[in-house]
Amino acid sequence: MTALNSLSLRSFPATTETPKWWARAHPTVLASLVIAVALAGCDGDAPKPAKLADAPQEAVSRVGDITIRANVLPTASLGEAMAKQYGIAREDDRVMLLVSVRQGPDGQDTAVPARIEAKVSNLQGQHRGVEMRELRTGDYVDYVGTAQVTPPDTLRFELEVVREGGARSTMTFSREFAAR
Repeated sequence: MTALNSLSLRSFPATTETPKWWARAHPTVLASLVIAVALAGCDGDAPKPAKLADAPQEAVSRVGDITIRANVLPTASLGEAMAKQYGIAREDDRVMLLVSVRQGPDGQDTAVPARIEAKVSNLQGQHRGVEMRELRTGDYVDYVGTAQVTPPDTLRFELEVVREGGARSTMTFSREFAAR
């Protein structure tokens, strides 16, 4: 036994009795700690409602020199001009699926015509097809469709991309949507 341990044992004899001051203070100390921890997370502002993610959420798949990109974003977050260009109504309970198929390195890529088949399912196991349509902008071809979402929910997207010549690719990804 070291001198420090020896000193400690002599100065503070071992006991199994709870000190009287702790028995009186215990409920007060515990309540104070709980309140302090609860208030530590408060900044004084009222809670802000959660909402659908406004930023595009991109999924990317590369097969050789082909890049498939899929973005999902709430239609309510689209600007009026973009919604009109895409032919999509801006609604709180709908998301837009935007798919592009490109060939070549980033920045030098070219659009690749394809047929996109999309399916979406939610956490309740409901499955629906997403009607995709071609959208041309200059030399680029994108594919756009919409799906309904009732937040909070997670949507699972399954894409089958069939390029000219019959080459097939699949992509599966999920996106979470918080309640408003």
